[in-house]
Amino acid sequence: MTTPFPFTAVVGQDDLRLALLLNAVSPAVGGVLVRGEKGTAKSTAVRALSALLPQVDVVPGCRFSCDPGSPDPACPDGPHEPGSGTARPARMVELPVGASEDRLVGALDIERALAEGVKAFEPGLLADAHRGILYVDEVNLLHDHLVDLLLDAAAMGACYVEREGVSVRHAARFLLVGTMNPEEGELRPQLLDRFGLTVEVAASREPDQRVEVVRRRLAHDDDPAAFAARWAEEEAAVRQRIVAARELLPSVRLGDGALRQIAATCAAFEVDGMRADIVMARTATALAAWAGRTDVLAEDVRQAALLALPHRRRRNPFDAPGLDEEKLDETLQEFGGPEDDDPDPGPDGPGGGGGQPAPDDGGPQGGDTPAQAESGEGGEPQPSGAGAGEQSAVRASEPFRTKVLSVPGLGEGAAGRRSRARTQHGRTIGARRPRGALTKLHLAATVQAAAPYQRARGRSGPGLVVRRDDLRQAAREGREGNLVLFVVDASGSMAARQRMSAVKGAVLSLLLDAYQRRDKVGLVTFRGRDAQVALPPTSSVDAAAGRLESLPTGGRTPLAAGLLKAHEVLRVERLRDPARRALVVVVTDGRATGGPEPVALAGRAARLFAAEGVASVVVDCESGPVRLGLAGQLASELGGTAVTLDELRADSIAGLVRDVQGTSRRAA
Repeated sequence: MTTPFPFTAVVGQDDLRLALLLNAVSPAVGGVLVRGEKGTAKSTAVRALSALLPQVDVVPGCRFSCDPGSPDPACPDGPHEPGSGTARPARMVELPVGASEDRLVGALDIERALAEGVKAFEPGLLADAHRGILYVDEVNLLHDHLVDLLLDAAAMGACYVEREGVSVRHAARFLLVGTMNPEEGELRPQLLDRFGLTVEVAASREPDQRVEVVRRRLAHDDDPAAFAARWAEEEAAVRQRIVAARELLPSVRLGDGALRQIAATCAAFEVDGMRADIVMARTATALAAWAGRTDVLAEDVRQAALLALPHRRRRNPFDAPGLDEEKLDETLQEFGGPEDDDPDPGPDGPGGGGGQPAPDDGGPQGGDTPAQAESGEGGEPQPSGAGAGEQSAVRASEPFRTKVLSVPGLGEGAAGRRSRARTQHGRTIGARRPRGALTKLHLAATVQAAAPYQRARGRSGPGLVVRRDDLRQAAREGREGNLVLFVVDASGSMAARQRMSAVKGAVLSLLLDAYQRRDKVGLVTFRGRDAQVALPPTSSVDAAAGRLESLPTGGRTPLAAGLLKAHEVLRVERLRDPARRALVVVVTDGRATGGPEPVALAGRAARLFAAEGVASVVVDCESGPVRLGLAGQLASELGGTAVTLDELRADSIAGLVRDVQGTSRRAA
């Protein structure tokens, strides 16, 4: 067994260590979500926490970790009589992003349940994590159906497994810890709210601290046991402090003054619901116990707000988490006494740092993006009619609600909310023989398959004699997420008449729709002499919005280059994820300039998409009294449909999905 990196040896990351330790003191705080760039010790710190947790007493032989002092009366391995148990270390269970539903909640032997009436149940990861830690690395990439199961278990403290009238229930109370890189996409709001605290982490920019990080990492990799022995004393001290804080926790007094500050802070920052108030109260109490105090002070309330509120203030996926500290201090001072005028950032001691988590969400909105978009094309003079020179980026207009654009046919991609697909969840449309383990039983089809053989199998009692060959899997139809690839014209012709602001607003609206429907998105732009991939396909619509916001305009219109670049992106993405279908959204006025026969070349490039049956939509950005209809011609070459910017709005495109599907079928 590998020796984990010691928790106390983690360099810096005070907020991260404090949030984890507060949950160790009071699991009722509700877990931690760790957001940050790659390589910032997120997973290292979480895995190291389990070694600091006190041991738990369990009923001997119980697969569900029942407490011997108050065993679960509904435990599948029970009933247990109260009594003494055996102590074991608290578990940290890791949930893989690609885990199946049965691996998470457990599996029921359907064959034995039908034939013998026996509840033969194999526990899943939720049972293993009971009274311990459930850790999800890259939690933002977790499939929706697993997120739903986690939400149910976290809300009820129990796991229910239902299979065709046969049910099993067991306790599932765990500390939920997740790590994520915001560049790869955001969490659903429901799951985001289930994490009690959130922490933003980033690599230090101090050379001395970075040197110490490397030194400790290399020392641990060379001799893990010796490195752990060097930190054993510090680990023991923190472990004892956790135990002492747990014992002190019931004695901590949360006065009316602190409660008023908590309520006023949540109201001032307009967080939804009451969970934030409760989490702040529990966090402030744990902070006081961690500091060895029996009274909650204003400094505890302030630190609790910095940990519990940032992720609850997001109104849409493009909002960066964070708090206005000046507003926070004003609120605390207004609703506190004289002793709250000078709040302290938090307790001292191991892991006792505090302060504001970095408000930057880690999205790729750095200063190099405009340079990537420019690619040196803006400065050269343009002939008449080819578009104006380089223009600075304009802000997007206000986003609006769009109607869904779906891919025709029936797919088999990742679960989502856009196009029709064969999925594990949804309405039952038929039955088939199971491929591998049975997950969703089609009861009627199973009985129908077994019925003709009952006499030959010697059936004599009321039970049905069922063999494995009789079992039928339910075939279900639901929705899948797609790859929505935006191909955006950023040439000089698009900058005319201030159209680019409206164009960016339309693309931003479609990005919001893609976020809600669990799509991957990509962004290809073309201007000047060529096209470039501004954003490779990703689950992070934040990143796409950042690239879009900083997109300048100007230069010629290499439409063919943009289409060919998009075709190459799709080719590579099919190799990586062949089951995910694509929807190409071309945003242009249809004009093509530069090089010999630019319009004909663009038409030939468009026909590549039509030949492969790729679903496409052309957003026609042409305006003014004289319209050339070039975007409509492009849509015809693509085998898709064309809509204007006004028709993109939800109240204007009632027939758009029907048009996209009908045109694509005719092209096929």
